[in-house]
Amino acid sequence: MNSPISKIFNRRKLAADAATAAAPQFAEQFADLMNQGSEVIVGKADQLKLALCCLFAGGHLLIEDLPGVGKTTLAQLLSKLLGLEFQRLQFTSDMLPAEITGAAVYEKHSGEFRFHQGPIFTHLLLADEINRATPRAQSALLEAMEERQVTAEGHTYHLPEPFFVIATQNPRDQFGTFELPESQLDRFLMRLSLGYPDADSERALLAGDNRRSLLERLAPVLDKDKLLAIQQHVVSQHVSAPLIDYIQKLLDHSRHSSDFAVGLSPRAGLGLLQAAKSWSVLHGRNHVIPEDVQAVLEAVTGHRLGTRPSGESIPSESTQLLLEAVPIP
Repeated sequence: MNSPISKIFNRRKLAADAATAAAPQFAEQFADLMNQGSEVIVGKADQLKLALCCLFAGGHLLIEDLPGVGKTTLAQLLSKLLGLEFQRLQFTSDMLPAEITGAAVYEKHSGEFRFHQGPIFTHLLLADEINRATPRAQSALLEAMEERQVTAEGHTYHLPEPFFVIATQNPRDQFGTFELPESQLDRFLMRLSLGYPDADSERALLAGDNRRSLLERLAPVLDKDKLLAIQQHVVSQHVSAPLIDYIQKLLDHSRHSSDFAVGLSPRAGLGLLQAAKSWSVLHGRNHVIPEDVQAVLEAVTGHRLGTRPSGESIPSESTQLLLEAVPIP
């Protein structure tokens, strides 16, 4: 008869064997996503890869950049490639929380109030120009992003699975923008910036087809069930004790370094681990290595580290300083 320890070992071995067998399949699907996506988002392979990594990890994505550089196109591209139901919501200064989550409406024929779901009840919500809405409207997303549910009129309504928020944000110094509160920022697993295209990519944009036409012709690479399977595979990805130690040391250094007013939260640590798992899956591995953590560190932590005590903004090189301060174990 097998002992309890041997049963546990056998279960772990079966899980590891299944992960090893599935890894090449997921890597092949990822390559197909990248090939099709790069036809629409030209010259931004790194940002596209990180965006897919974020969604495979089950996280929400914040895209911060100037108007007109492709933020909305990237969100639409992801929904199309992943075969997800998509809703777009344009955030404005007069937006109310009920316009996002929904509201109870009185129905004359029944004499009762009935909850009408808002656009947040979808697989992928594009919160376009999120920082043009007031903090009150922004707060309507907090519960949904963290708990995948909406509470209204004393009742709780679960959101569909999978559920993602992709928010676009204009630079904070532009007219008519509101600062995203720290509690909101911390719920985004990653923040990305697209930037201007290089000369070759911009020429391809100018000489090529309209991006909207390209999006309409795209066929989904995945569907909801396949995406959920990848997410489950990411969760079960093997992580060694030394790698956990490495992430802990990164978190600890951020909390005690004089470079940062606020260190990384436990949620940030969990997000960093989950993103590193996802990055390893995208590259066909069945275990996480330190280079996976390093590849996603800036996208996961850049919007969480805040500012120096003097109020001066932290430069983008701060993530590199964090990496240099904490050696790989």
